[in-house]
Amino acid sequence: DSLVIQPSVSASYSGFGFNLWGNLDTDQDPALFGVDGNNWNETDMTLSYDNSYGMLGYSLGYIYYALDGAEDTQEFYGGLSLDTILAPTLTVYRDFDGYEGWYATLGISHSLALTDRISLDLGAHVSYMDVDDEVTLADPGDRGSAYNDFHDGLVSLALPIAVTERITVSPELYYSFALGSDASDVIEAASADGDDSFLYGGISVSMAY
Repeated sequence: DSLVIQPSVSASYSGFGFNLWGNLDTDQDPALFGVDGNNWNETDMTLSYDNSYGMLGYSLGYIYYALDGAEDTQEFYGGLSLDTILAPTLTVYRDFDGYEGWYATLGISHSLALTDRISLDLGAHVSYMDVDDEVTLADPGDRGSAYNDFHDGLVSLALPIAVTERITVSPELYYSFALGSDASDVIEAASADGDDSFLYGGISVSMAY
């Protein structure tokens, strides 16, 4: 229930990429990290390489998460995608630092051209989480075991509008939800309001050079 601003800058060359992303919550709930009001709570740095071979696309990357009120962490990831109907994409992340474990997403997406300047982008994914140690995240049904289960689902809708050749404005809407009872318990425990599903949206403005 607050306005969140997420500035991001990216650069790429010959498949290699760099991205810096931040998260500013203008009215953070004190239940999150004990901080109320305006708070810059996350900065992420991503190094990546993307390429393709025929219909198969592949990506490799490294992400550093600088977190306010929680331990910083790092992870590697790899992804595969197919240039075919619904563009199926499998991405696997490996956290090797503060929250050791695996997180994998399987997603689909489709874009419909509505006009020369406007398109409708639809997407969805499901995920699986497998944590190494119960100290990092315990199974809600067995506190002596590490959590591993299908975790969350996400559906998305965006309407990119090419204002100019370089500037795109995109209204976006998302709905995320738990994929099972254990996932619901885990997500509720990390939520300021004890929820396991979330409807959120906003407007993305991008400029490309």
